[in-house]
Amino acid sequence: MSIGGDGGYGDDVVDAYDEPRRQPVRVGRSMVTVVGVVVLLIAAIAFANRGGGDTTSGGGGGEAREDARPTAPTGERPVTGQSNGVPSGFPRTEQGAQSAAANYAVALGGTGMFETEHRHMLVDTLYTPEAAARVKDAQDRAYSKALFERLGLTPEGEAPDGMTFVSRTIPVGTRVTEYGDDGATVEVWYTGLIGMAGEESTTPVTTTWKTWTFQLRWAGSDWRIAQDSQEDGPAPVPGDIRASTAEDISKAVEEYGGFTYAR
Repeated sequence: MSIGGDGGYGDDVVDAYDEPRRQPVRVGRSMVTVVGVVVLLIAAIAFANRGGGDTTSGGGGGEAREDARPTAPTGERPVTGQSNGVPSGFPRTEQGAQSAAANYAVALGGTGMFETEHRHMLVDTLYTPEAAARVKDAQDRAYSKALFERLGLTPEGEAPDGMTFVSRTIPVGTRVTEYGDDGATVEVWYTGLIGMAGEESTTPVTTTWKTWTFQLRWAGSDWRIAQDSQEDGPAPVPGDIRASTAEDISKAVEEYGGFTYAR
């Protein structure tokens, strides 16, 4: 419902506020009932607004869930290093594992993955040596000429003249499901952009929603990926915002850079 100058409710509601004929006030049984209901309602609201409110916790302690925490300043210095264009030097902590997973998802979801040499460099940088050897062949088969053709790319994985290829991963949140000194399992919930921006594109840029699970291992001085997998969702209901033109998308991709993600 749109809200106009009258608040969006129309004249029929305004008319309902015309002053009625006055009647003698009589307090009867119905009034007592109404007061009782109001009192109960107020009590219920007050109870619902008490801290915690997690009915699944045992003992009635009412502790709030702590597994979903908003990103907030921690006082810890962010990483300052980088390796082959990817942030590096994450601390050997749960927070460090989450930051590593989020940044690795960004790197592995970018356009560089569609160029063989750059993809191999990223895999060698982010995965353990054992995982890298296993992953390269599978990825080489996945990033095939048939895939490039479906996306509108050239056989070399490049956008045709006058087109802008878009592939971005934007983390929405992270959580640790397992953690130890030598390993961690981190889930990254993200939205992604994929497609070709151009006037004659047959694969326009669309959004995806997925969860990327990383099994990380501590390898000397940083976290490395030992294994990873993805699944669809959780996906929100699409909004009703009008889609931008191919020109606007191309311009936005060129003008807006990415982020270094920290937890």
